[in-house]
Amino acid sequence: MRRASLALIVLALLTGCTDDAREERLRQAGPNPSLTALLKVADAKAGERKFGQCFACHRISPGAPDLGGPNLYGVYGQPMGQNSPRFSYTAALRDAGGTWDAATLDAWIADPKSVVPGTNMQFSGVRDPLDRADIIAYLKGRSGPAR
Repeated sequence: MRRASLALIVLALLTGCTDDAREERLRQAGPNPSLTALLKVADAKAGERKFGQCFACHRISPGAPDLGGPNLYGVYGQPMGQNSPRFSYTAALRDAGGTWDAATLDAWIADPKSVVPGTNMQFSGVRDPLDRADIIAYLKGRSGPAR
């Protein structure tokens, strides 16, 4: 009996570590939600967890080094291919123009090579739109002063 109770407590704690509000947030966003609707229900804390898949190549804190990809601290709202003066961006990314806003980040996180053909980023993308919105919320929150 005691083991069963302990197992239920552990299960409850583990469930609390996941994005258990996902279904509710999707309901709030409505059927076939737009990026704007998803961003309204996005969760930066969930985005931080989901950013874990990016962490092999990217850091996201002030002064952190560039790795396989640039440090992404402060990237939200910045021109593409210019956020880290130390990183060697591809010419394709430097010349792409545009700004790392929500729409651009959403497309990039979904499929980087379709946004900027010629990029060296080796990432197949995040297919789930709510996951992308959560990551965008996290990136925006890690952009220093309010933008």
